[in-house]
Amino acid sequence: MAEPQRARPKPTPETQHFWEGTKAGELRLQRCDACAHVYFPPRPFCPSCASRKVSIFKASGKGFLYSYVINHRPAAPGFTPPYAIAVVELDEGPRMMSNIIDSPQTPEALELDMKLEVAFQKLDDNITLPVFRPAKG
Repeated sequence: MAEPQRARPKPTPETQHFWEGTKAGELRLQRCDACAHVYFPPRPFCPSCASRKVSIFKASGKGFLYSYVINHRPAAPGFTPPYAIAVVELDEGPRMMSNIIDSPQTPEALELDMKLEVAFQKLDDNITLPVFRPAKG
């Protein structure tokens, strides 16, 4: 019997640009045209001033490890413990939850404030997830 798969996000009209971006290897964020607030997750209005005048732009894909927890229990289908559930603060300001790859999943390797860069993990033809790895250089 096949192993259970990881849960898939369900794109909506409000988030479609984000998922199209990850599929193209881009991390896309939104910026309010009225107050310049950059935010995540995607939504059709600014969470800071409620303006509906927002723009989509390609983010740098760089950030740092803000917080994390290492899960050692096999609770979620599609994950092999141990794995880090991380909060990454992007250079543009927003924070997003993700996973850390290409690094041992230990407190010694995952240092707070370590520089990270986005990578993309294709789950299927429709969903590609942004994940993060230690920045090179």
